[in-house]
Amino acid sequence: MEQEYNFRNRVSDQDEYKTDSKLYRKKIFPSLYFFTNMIRILLYSNKQAKKGIYNSEKWYDSSLDTLKSLERTGIEFHFSGMDNIRKANGPVVFVGNHMTTLETVIFPSIIRPIKPVVYVIKEELSKYPLFGPIALARDPILVGRENPREDLKIVLEEGSKRLQAGKSVIIFPQRTRSAGLDPALFNSLGNKLAKRNNVPVIPIALITDAWGNGKHIKEAGKIDPSKKVFISFGPPIKIIGNGAEEHNQVIEFIGNKFREWGRPELVK
Repeated sequence: MEQEYNFRNRVSDQDEYKTDSKLYRKKIFPSLYFFTNMIRILLYSNKQAKKGIYNSEKWYDSSLDTLKSLERTGIEFHFSGMDNIRKANGPVVFVGNHMTTLETVIFPSIIRPIKPVVYVIKEELSKYPLFGPIALARDPILVGRENPREDLKIVLEEGSKRLQAGKSVIIFPQRTRSAGLDPALFNSLGNKLAKRNNVPVIPIALITDAWGNGKHIKEAGKIDPSKKVFISFGPPIKIIGNGAEEHNQVIEFIGNKFREWGRPELVK
């Protein structure tokens, strides 16, 4: 049975969440402010992971602390569709576009209080001295990104194990971070995993370029409080037949959200 955790200050208790901008002033040096805090959070989480105590509650705490640090730089967050996560009984496969590091570190603060969840991540990330122990402590599915056929096998096998254990799975079908949505590069791996295990897909649309991708180190990009962050979860989608129609529904959901948020240029 899943252990009960005390998730403090939940941002996902309601269907929508918006940063109260009255509480925060924009920092003169937002990147310096944020990354100073981020290093502190990572060092503490790394220490907990090495001790074997980086559990779901600690993961949530570090994710929420990161969210609050970003808000304190002046970034405004808009989350919606959290009730759609609650609508699905049991585990799901989350399928969304992948823009920056931001969504990777923020998702646990949104999703984990509602459902246990794991990521599909690049194996090389698990070998980073600072981030590796943290990632491995959360039971990720590791892929090499060099052999697509082997990655498919790993995700279907390991993803099935996680789903059968009651853990939802987050998949970014674009394989790497992208500034927009190109349907041609958006694979259907998430749908295949969902169909194999008879669980629904929940689409995620997001715009997170307030935390840019760095030129040399992607995780160390510029923090830009002039940009708003949008994350929206769509209704659960049951995969029927070969999943082609449902795959298009996911892409359509993301594209429509981009247009709704005033960023139609992100749809290729």
